Amino acid sequence: MKEEFLNLPVIKNEETKRFELTVDGHTAFIDYEENEKTIKLIHTESPEALAGRGAATALIEKTLIYLEENKYELVPLCQLVFAYVKRHPEWKRLVPSKYLRLFDREDNN
Repeated sequence: MKEEFLNLPVIKNEETKRFELTVDGHTAFIDYEENEKTIKLIHTESPEALAGRGAATALIEKTLIYLEENKYELVPLCQLVFAYVKRHPEWKRLVPSKYLRLFDREDNN
């Protein structure tokens, strides 16, 4: 994660059902659904003003850390989150075993 994002908090906004990271007044977010201790990450969006800075990646990393620290399981429905976990397989530890087979497919479309 880039140094500029290290000290910025990720916020779990329960009202909007989003994990949010605000950078220079612009907010990147991941929509989620929660059921007990499982969180489905559905869609990631980062404002154009943050394009190319790594804000979406930082948001994903910080969200995964939050999920692990709070003992959530992850269902990565968002393509960006799924791709991140596929590139960083150590995060598969958050994914329930019944979903792990999805990471073994060559074509995930």
